Amino acid sequence: MKLENFEQQIEYKFKNINLLRTAFTHTSYAHENKVESNEKLEFLGDAILEFTVSDYLYKNYHNLKEGEMTKVRATVVCEQSLHEIALKYKFNELLYLGKSEKISGGNKKAAILADSVEAVIAALFIDAGIEQAQKFIIDNLKSSIKQASQSVGQKDYKTVLQEYLQKNGSVKIEYTIIKEEGPDHDKTFVAEVKCNGKSLATGKGNTKKQAEMEAARTALQK
Repeated sequence: MKLENFEQQIEYKFKNINLLRTAFTHTSYAHENKVESNEKLEFLGDAILEFTVSDYLYKNYHNLKEGEMTKVRATVVCEQSLHEIALKYKFNELLYLGKSEKISGGNKKAAILADSVEAVIAALFIDAGIEQAQKFIIDNLKSSIKQASQSVGQKDYKTVLQEYLQKNGSVKIEYTIIKEEGPDHDKTFVAEVKCNGKSLATGKGNTKKQAEMEAARTALQK
């Protein structure tokens, strides 16, 4: 039933539902139950994801130079972005995990959730072709690509803040998401930056990374 709910969310029904099931099968579960894991799908999905974002940037962002497109792609094709997609569709409820991985909270681990997104991309590609896989990718990353393209070439405020705070010696800088607002498809995150335990500033953004960057920018202004 949960797989069917996911199909409804992405508006695509799998011809081979076992492909989708495999996409959510972690190696820990696969070893215990002698079934195929999502590792090979993840490998394929990673390549499709990078190609799709590259193709989208090339066709839609004519103002960006090659180096800028590379930076935007690196910003968008990362564990954090994929983790956010996984949270949006509640992949934590869909994962097949082994007993030990369940106990250790595997369904909350960013790396496992991000890997499952790549596996789902590959499953869509195998079941329906490249267009369906690309639709899923762009539907979920279009806004992040736009935001990253607008800020490319600007200073990385987190790096600037770190350099400023550490000019007289090492300090401990921490970023924490202290609030999440809005529905899953349109969330706003609030991040707080601390230096040696002291709060410096907060910032808002549509992604966790954006919120952290805004917190760093506000801290620098102060």
